[in-house]
Amino acid sequence: MNIVCLDLEGVLVPEIWIAFAKESGIPELTKTTRDEPDYNKLMTWRLGVLKEHGLGLKEIQETIAKIDPIPGAKEFLDELRVIIISDTFEQFATPLMKKLGWPTIFCNSLEVAESGEITGFRMRCEQSKLTTVKALQSIGYETIASGDSYNDLGMIRASKAGFLFKSPDNIKSDNPDLAAYENYDELLAAIKEVL
Repeated sequence: MNIVCLDLEGVLVPEIWIAFAKESGIPELTKTTRDEPDYNKLMTWRLGVLKEHGLGLKEIQETIAKIDPIPGAKEFLDELRVIIISDTFEQFATPLMKKLGWPTIFCNSLEVAESGEITGFRMRCEQSKLTTVKALQSIGYETIASGDSYNDLGMIRASKAGFLFKSPDNIKSDNPDLAAYENYDELLAAIKEVL
């Protein structure tokens, strides 16, 4: 049995932090896992920037409410049943899952004070994408994975087939052995070939 495992941001929806950086006028928040492979370091830095600017969950959720899936993403998901494995947070993902037709998502949680300040984050497990793929494999599933960033490489490489999708040039050039696709038709064809 096969399970397709996908990243969320950059693959099915635009990057939340990039959208929020534009909305808030804080350009340094455009840094993502495409730039910084250490997710804990990245999130700790982001929380410091939010605190410095007095911004919290409410402001980010207002931006997320304006984000629509990448054109073709919902139709792509309608062709496959997938598990989205994301380093995002349930407080960010819920409105996006509604727009995508409520696919299954494994993600993390934010720690939020009553004031709305984001005070911390709880990762589901260490190396959550790789750990989830290995757990699925341990119960008899073969995985096919796709993502766009450094934090997706573990699950992509651990799967029986893995693909880069809409990845920046630096990630593609660092991983020339991985097939890289730019549109859903190409990715869907590659996945169906493996299935």
